[in-house]
Amino acid sequence: MSAIRIDEAWQPKASCRGEQASVFFPPSYAERKDEKLARESKAKSICAQCPVRRACLDYALTIHEQHGIWGGLTEQERRQLLN
Repeated sequence: MSAIRIDEAWQPKASCRGEQASVFFPPSYAERKDEKLARESKAKSICAQCPVRRACLDYALTIHEQHGIWGGLTEQERRQLLN
């Protein structure tokens, strides 16, 4: 059985790095639905301008990432792509 090689070279070029990284994952407290939608919308707008968006999404799909927004998609949206 061979190991899957996962390319992470795209990560330093990601627009989500830095202070705004917190909008890509839910906070440690329960957020209201309107807060969640606003946070996700902000994250998706950052993804929309990201030069490595596709590589990020491919990475999340490959590793079956279950948390956060990756490549402009939420956990549920990524799950739908895989099914």
